[in-house]
Amino acid sequence: MRHYEIVFLVDPEQSEQVPDMIERYRSIVESNKGKVHRLEDWGIRQLAYAIDGINKAHYVLMNIECDPQACAEISHSFQFSDAVIRNLILRLEQSVSKASPVAIAMAEEKEKAIEKDGFDNVGATAHKGEMPPTKTEADVNLDKGDDGAQSQHTKTDNA
Repeated sequence: MRHYEIVFLVDPEQSEQVPDMIERYRSIVESNKGKVHRLEDWGIRQLAYAIDGINKAHYVLMNIECDPQACAEISHSFQFSDAVIRNLILRLEQSVSKASPVAIAMAEEKEKAIEKDGFDNVGATAHKGEMPPTKTEADVNLDKGDDGAQSQHTKTDNA
């Protein structure tokens, strides 16, 4: 078995296909008795230069261990996928399983956002089930109870 590092860039308009693509490539590796040592979905990031008029792309990094036939099958699928705008496959001497510098930087950025705001600005996910209080139209126009008094509950915006 050989070790490979694969990076592929997906058109951001077809970004919803990425989880299915990752699962397809993972199944190719595992069906040929290989292993996925590292899988990082970096999300949509700015390109250094435009590719076919596209300025952003969805980045995915995979470090795998498989036979050359499985790697060739993945490479072949990249060639016939309209969603993949660029790909790179490198053969490595040993497996890599530690987090990449990009993933480490993303995690640090996420931690800073949580410390600053109490929630994750980067991934737009709540921290400890809480969202920051924001004033919405529902807050301004509080619901009226049966007796005409304002109710005590408020709503927060999830966006």
